[in-house]
Amino acid sequence: MKRRPTGVKKLFGIFLAVVFTLQMSFPALNAYGAETYQYPFQNPNLPLKKRVDDLISRLTLDEKVSLLHQYQPAIPRLGIKSFRTGTEALHGVSWLGKATVFPQATGFANTWDENLIKKVGSAVGDEVRAFHKKDPVNVGLSVWAPVVDLQRDPRAGRNEEAYGEDPYLTGRISQAYSTGLKGEHPKYIKTIPTLKHFLGYNNEENRGASSSSLDPRNLYEYQLKSFETAIASKSALSMMPAYNAINGKPAILSPLINDVVKKDWADKFFVVSDAFDVSGIKNDHKYVDTMAEAAALTIKAGVDSFTDQDKNSDVVIGWIKEALNQGLLVEADIDKAVRNILEVRFLTGEFDPPGLNPYANIDVNVINSKEHQKLALKAAQKQLVLLKNEENALPLKKDAKGKVAVIGPLADQVFNDFYSGTFPYTVSTLDGIKTKVDKDKIVFSRGVNQIALKSVSTGKYVTASPSGNENLAANSESIGKNETFSLYDFGWNQYLLRSHANDKYVSNTGSDDVKNNESAPGDQEDRPGTQDWFTYQNYNLEKQNDGTYSLYNYQWGHWDTGLKGGRYVTVENEAPHKLKATKSSVTGNTEKFEQKMVVNGEKEAQEAARNAEAAVVVVGDQTMLNARETIDRQDITLPPSQEALIQKVAAVNPNTIVVVISGYPMAMPKVENNPNVKAILYSAHGGQEEGRAIADALFGDYAPAGRLNQTWYASVDQLPDMMEYDIIKGKRTYQYFDGKPLYPFGHGLTYTNFEYKNLNIKNKTVKANDTVTVTVDVKNTGSTASDEVVQLYTRAEESRVQRPLKELKGFQRLSFKPGETKRVTFRLPVKDLAFWDVTREKYTVESGTYTIMAGKSSEDIQLTEKLKVKGETIKSRDLSVETKAENYDDYHGVKMVEESKTGDYAVGETDPGDWIAFRDADLKKDLTGFQAKVASANGGGHIEIRLDDPARGQRIGTVAVQDTGGWQKWTTVQTRVNEVKGKHDVYLVFKGNINIDTFRFVGKRK
Repeated sequence: MKRRPTGVKKLFGIFLAVVFTLQMSFPALNAYGAETYQYPFQNPNLPLKKRVDDLISRLTLDEKVSLLHQYQPAIPRLGIKSFRTGTEALHGVSWLGKATVFPQATGFANTWDENLIKKVGSAVGDEVRAFHKKDPVNVGLSVWAPVVDLQRDPRAGRNEEAYGEDPYLTGRISQAYSTGLKGEHPKYIKTIPTLKHFLGYNNEENRGASSSSLDPRNLYEYQLKSFETAIASKSALSMMPAYNAINGKPAILSPLINDVVKKDWADKFFVVSDAFDVSGIKNDHKYVDTMAEAAALTIKAGVDSFTDQDKNSDVVIGWIKEALNQGLLVEADIDKAVRNILEVRFLTGEFDPPGLNPYANIDVNVINSKEHQKLALKAAQKQLVLLKNEENALPLKKDAKGKVAVIGPLADQVFNDFYSGTFPYTVSTLDGIKTKVDKDKIVFSRGVNQIALKSVSTGKYVTASPSGNENLAANSESIGKNETFSLYDFGWNQYLLRSHANDKYVSNTGSDDVKNNESAPGDQEDRPGTQDWFTYQNYNLEKQNDGTYSLYNYQWGHWDTGLKGGRYVTVENEAPHKLKATKSSVTGNTEKFEQKMVVNGEKEAQEAARNAEAAVVVVGDQTMLNARETIDRQDITLPPSQEALIQKVAAVNPNTIVVVISGYPMAMPKVENNPNVKAILYSAHGGQEEGRAIADALFGDYAPAGRLNQTWYASVDQLPDMMEYDIIKGKRTYQYFDGKPLYPFGHGLTYTNFEYKNLNIKNKTVKANDTVTVTVDVKNTGSTASDEVVQLYTRAEESRVQRPLKELKGFQRLSFKPGETKRVTFRLPVKDLAFWDVTREKYTVESGTYTIMAGKSSEDIQLTEKLKVKGETIKSRDLSVETKAENYDDYHGVKMVEESKTGDYAVGETDPGDWIAFRDADLKKDLTGFQAKVASANGGGHIEIRLDDPARGQRIGTVAVQDTGGWQKWTTVQTRVNEVKGKHDVYLVFKGNINIDTFRFVGKRK
């Protein structure tokens, strides 16, 4: 048998191992003093391509496949460390422990301040680097931020994560944040910004299987634009596809990833899947039969990294190897994906000798540093939007003799959202106000009902322990502090119970126990550095026929299948009669409770407000209830109890100030129109400095000057169906909405007035490749220093298609002293006036007149000028060439569908009477036939060809469509048509369930 090494030999072996490691990691010096490297890929002086080529050449196929998973393993023989994607950094570092928490991402966009957001991104990037230095294995430099999904519907659950409804604003803010995250070193990057979620993702219900119908104009003019800016500028180096499908094809398999993102925009760039999204191709979309097929399609579609099966990479590796064995993939496909990943990994400096990358030295001292705290305050200030300020009610006076009433369920707490980091500290609005006026001048009321619950079965009151460690029990004879609960009503049957015994929330934390032991939903106070998919504090008080209530805890129900899977609260028969949460139903042994009013919240609030000089009512949403990832809002109003609270307070105090803290727009016309509500201040959930920023604005230490990044509608009735993704037909966003909103896109007031003069266009007649210089003089005519956001909009006055009412093309946030005038200059590339011409499948700048507008919001336009553009005149359509059905000019009822698994898109899901229209078609002489590529799996039907009107227009032909046995089993059908000539609008009117891919008119045979 072999002898074990002696101590000396063992030490010598360790020495050799260390020397070998050092050779792998660091350059050596040859006899001439020059650096040498064991492998060329380690040499930072070589071109990146040569380094990547060399490394790939040294990897085995198994090693290359292993690099396609989120958790990329170390390869010790080459000195390669492990690497993982997916550090959350939406508005600060998330889920890793205490870190600086900035305002929500929607608040970033409300600043309209690119320089500020770049600084915030840089600070977050620094903190990512610090956490990575502390734990390089578990904290990766691939950050999953920013989110650039366009918020075309304010009901969308993840509204708070994105930058609003406009692609230009979203593009600019995302580029700024990405630039900060990435850093601006000429060679090295700080982190790897990853844009989410490509594409057409703005609904939570059924998101894993739903399909967003996006025709070419909605794709190229709207959806793609928000992604283009940060990627084309090389600020974002990665991207994540969405869970949903686009036109029937899972977004993760979209041809746009390769054909547009990688081909037209990106350079060094890789694409990473969302969690379990590759599995979703088979399990949710039912798109393939095997995971080998799913893996192969994913890689061929341009996705380079699989976020699937959590850390169990062997499963994913098995899928890919099976795809290789079946011939669905070849090694060149793997090499391409690995190259994309490695090119970006090299930029982080991980393969270079220590000391070259300055970002590698960032340590934990930057986390929540004083500088970052100041930046968090500035960001919280700059995202504030003053919606209303009648009679200059704001700012309030610090030296006022009267009292200030501070009222509302959000006044004394700061909420975390799902992607927040762990607060190092918080400043609530109440905390902030206490720094502005004497405490004895503040009267505080949460404005919520304080109740006791009496068990019907025991006849006794529910009591809570001061420690929160014991189950609630129904065994108290009387009502005291321990039997009193504040009842927070966030609307739509979402209630929180806050125990007065210890100020904690009642919770059913994934077990049968019901305790008063949790902070607010989303907070990580009790479990630092963690976050739950589910909430355990929210209850529904289900009223029974006898007037009693049952308590239903939603907990597991927060998923994309809806609010299901929760538990009802019961009371044990044996003393001490503990409350338990079980799966029982209302008709079983669910406990009934009598609700006893201890303090009426509205009356308490009125008493606080009645004699106050001003009443500040703080309302808004709870970040984990009613809307968040997996849940869309049912309505867009304030919670009814909060609106009622405002009205009650305003009825007794004519100087009521409303502060709305929310991650999404609120419809509140009654609040806006109440004459006693003198001012309304809006804040996104503002992070750790939220309350200090709000108090600064309320008392004039800071003049709020943010602007809305979305239209605030007056009612949900102004919105189309949630799944209507066509902003043109659906009249969505400020670009196409022709109603009267509550507050328009870009709206925001401040504590002074600004005057706009001398809008000037340097050259008023230009060509498509020119750049226009636009200037406008802006003056602060008031006595208060403040910022102004100068906004530049355009409108095409002459076009062959319906164009937006306005489009944002520039903005600048500038600071003005009282009386100061600044000349604001915009440079507008004429190519930015282009739209997507479906007749030729290209961006086109049309000849014609364009209106240039400078204003304070999309509706508050101050000055206009006309611009003449010598661009292109689009010719009449020639429908004798093969025409894609998707390139229609107008439609009724149809949806975009997939043409094939390897192809593009078609038109389908037709019902009788649906149609597609092709405007200004030049029907030349001798066109006597019509051909179409069609499919049907539901009995077929026929297509009428009509001129100029889908119902009353001349019918020149009808083509029959048989059932082809599948929606992607295409066949060509044809028919004769009446010979016509001249220019007409051509309508294809569907009678039956038919898919159509292409069509053309044909002439007489020669």
